[in-house]
Amino acid sequence: RLGVHDEVMALAQPAAHLRCVAPRGSHIDVPGTLAVLPRKQLDLVLCRAAAAAGARMFAPLRFMEPLQDAAGTVVGARLRAGTHETRELRARWVLLATGAVPQALIAAGACERRTPSAVALRGYVKNDAMVGHITELEVLWHRRLKPGYAWIFPCPDGVFNIGVGVGQSHAAGRDGRNVMQDVNLRDVFAAFTDLYRPARELMAGGTLLGDLKGAPLRCSLQGATYAKPGLLVTGEAAGTTYALTGEGIGKALETGILAAEAVQAGLQQGLGDAAVRERYEAALLALRPRFAVYDRANSVNEHPWLVDLLVWSARRNPQRLARMSGVLEETHLPGNLITARALARLVFAR
Repeated sequence: RLGVHDEVMALAQPAAHLRCVAPRGSHIDVPGTLAVLPRKQLDLVLCRAAAAAGARMFAPLRFMEPLQDAAGTVVGARLRAGTHETRELRARWVLLATGAVPQALIAAGACERRTPSAVALRGYVKNDAMVGHITELEVLWHRRLKPGYAWIFPCPDGVFNIGVGVGQSHAAGRDGRNVMQDVNLRDVFAAFTDLYRPARELMAGGTLLGDLKGAPLRCSLQGATYAKPGLLVTGEAAGTTYALTGEGIGKALETGILAAEAVQAGLQQGLGDAAVRERYEAALLALRPRFAVYDRANSVNEHPWLVDLLVWSARRNPQRLARMSGVLEETHLPGNLITARALARLVFAR
């Protein structure tokens, strides 16, 4: 829909399967239409396309706070360039797409949850010797990684994306505030390379391109006010990551399109501020049931032994493998794969 699919696919490393590796070592290859591209390259493609469509790019800038009129309507933004210089931009609408770090949301008065839903640690490793050995996207579940999982994704030119993610990283404490669980991502990463031979070989014989980097994730369309007068919150700032899979870039793009369409309709049809906000909020609320299903299915990450059952069942039942492929392609919701009834069928079905 953004017109950059062919360019992205020409740059990316294609793959035909997602390999799901269960705690006991068995695996299943789930077919899908897949490709891997480092985030910086993807972002550059998107920025170029936006500029070609008429957007003006200014970077690096930091959002400091919204500009508001006497009635409290957002009419622009105060931005910081460098360490001291500030700029003010005035606009009919401000779209806040500042990612999972909450400072911009807090400054805009749109933050309902400061802590993330999950955290991840990833890096890029150059290892030409592993080309041809790791050809598919690989995801591993294990009790030493719970409540999360680990992955290796092959990128172009002998580069591999390797990382670990921990879901439900912040839980409610005694004072009602969300606090970080007792988990160290670097320890989880070390456990991954210890227990999974391909990860160990990739790191031992490869060159890490930059440092391992941590990142917060905001999931399930929760944690932020979607809209205020003159302001729409979109992308990861609005919580656009799926809890089960950690997939968020596509959902962030989708909500960005919804925000743009709401603003465009308002300008073209002469809609008032409230009508634009209502249109956008309704579009996000229509997505919420899908996010909720992924949130419930997140029990796989908390109970990795479930993956052993899923792999065992998919090896016996082509229909279940097809449903897993549908989850990967987002044509099938994951909820009915992991209900109590589904688990009973896994154990007792012939």
